[in-house]
Amino acid sequence: MNITARAQHRRRGAKHCLSRCLPRIGEGCYIEPPFHANFGGAHVHFGDNVYANFGLTMVDDTHIYVGDHTMFGPNVTVASAGHPVLPELREKAYQFNMPVHIGKNCWIGAGAVIVPGVTIGDNTVIGAGSVVTKDIPADVVAVGNPCRVLREIGEKDREYYYKQRRIDFEKL
Repeated sequence: MNITARAQHRRRGAKHCLSRCLPRIGEGCYIEPPFHANFGGAHVHFGDNVYANFGLTMVDDTHIYVGDHTMFGPNVTVASAGHPVLPELREKAYQFNMPVHIGKNCWIGAGAVIVPGVTIGDNTVIGAGSVVTKDIPADVVAVGNPCRVLREIGEKDREYYYKQRRIDFEKL
């Protein structure tokens, strides 16, 4: 078996394993290990062609929805569970669970943290290291702690893929 065949075999095995744990894993998904989910992924719903770099953590006490063609950088945490600020409630081990929705064609940068109840719109980029505490609209670049919209995705993004490096559409 050559290297390509071994890689394809590993991917099929990983997909089979994830499809037994997750309620939905779409076609063409690839999740680099390790993947962590505290309910074994029982509440994680991946659309088609989702890619997650290593170290994705899904705190899936309730549902987490990820749209088609979304990418996660390394060491991203998506949490659907949290605890109250009031110490007396934490003493009693109170917890709240709120679903998280990540749109289609998003890119979640390395080390980002997404907290319970957040919705991220389609085509949005979340910068590396961001802490997403509120909803983020579609078609924007958002960064920081707390994460805020930096700008809309626009004409410059249609011409340059990185800094001053032009997109060569003939090669696509």
